[in-house]
Amino acid sequence: MKFSIERAVLVKAVAQAQSVVERRNTIPILSNVLIEAQGDGVSFRATDLDTEVVDKAPAMVERPGATTVSAALLNEIARKLPDGALVSISTEAEGRLTVQAGRSNFSLATLPREDFPVMASSEYSANFSAPSQLLRRLFDKSRFAISTEETRYYLNGVYMHVADGEGGRVLRCVATDGHRLARIDAALPEGADEMPGVIVPRKTVAELKKLLDGDDAEIAVSVSETKVRFATPTIMLTSKVIDGTFPDYTRVIPQSNARKLEVDASDFARAVDRVATVSSERSRAVKLALDDDRLVLSVNAPDAGAADEELAVAYADEPLEIGFNAKYLQEIAQQVDRENAVFLFNGSGDAALIREGGDESAVYVVMPMRV
Repeated sequence: MKFSIERAVLVKAVAQAQSVVERRNTIPILSNVLIEAQGDGVSFRATDLDTEVVDKAPAMVERPGATTVSAALLNEIARKLPDGALVSISTEAEGRLTVQAGRSNFSLATLPREDFPVMASSEYSANFSAPSQLLRRLFDKSRFAISTEETRYYLNGVYMHVADGEGGRVLRCVATDGHRLARIDAALPEGADEMPGVIVPRKTVAELKKLLDGDDAEIAVSVSETKVRFATPTIMLTSKVIDGTFPDYTRVIPQSNARKLEVDASDFARAVDRVATVSSERSRAVKLALDDDRLVLSVNAPDAGAADEELAVAYADEPLEIGFNAKYLQEIAQQVDRENAVFLFNGSGDAALIREGGDESAVYVVMPMRV
């Protein structure tokens, strides 16, 4: 195998593949990236047995072939090569991979390509295309609520499914950790109607963010009961889905919260951040005291001190005092794209519902804390 590739192209492709590789591996081949050169391009494939990414890059191929080499090592070398360099990569008879750029020369150990596990192909029951902006919004706005509690493994991802929305069928992403919930809707892409509901794992959601951030093209999405695949013309991300049943989230979304607070989302997030400075890291509880068009945020931490801040808001209901985890309030406020965040409350012991202005396609729920 022998090919030449631009340094910038190599860095991007190897970084994407290397990010899937687990830091600590008991199986040496899983630390490697599979390099396959043929035609007018080269592909870099990496896997952790649950997730697989394939990044195709243009290259000048002199001799087709394939081998595997340490993903972390190749990534480090590529990053440290000079900008604008043309990198020559080839295999030698004694099973070494040579990387050359200018006067730099590296000879790396390889493992046979035959030992590299390739994720079994799957029959996908639904195939559709969606703009990257649509998928980016669905996953970016829901990912913060993914649970990190391994015992409730079925909450360790984003539940992507088809649901009945305000104006008909929608593509919906939901994530919750039991304390807060995000439910985001988007127009249902053509061909997605029969898609089975799947829980996309946390790691896959993180990898998908990189893919969606760097591409404004249409994303080809394929879904089966056990796998999900997202593909651009150059990158293909395939993942097993979480084998579990996502709970009935509709039961925890309040339907009758009548007390309405409207507040500037960025002002609110900054105020929460300021008063939370004195709260203990363990609880980070912030109290919201609501009265006529007035909101007072306060924190009382016996060990550290106290803080309060007043905000001018739109509120015309009965006075209310309610406490929340400061981190949860900040994360939700940061999701709000519109100027105003709308909070709907019931009582001090009930979950609050948050929306982005009048937009009902993004709904957040947060459980209260005692303060």
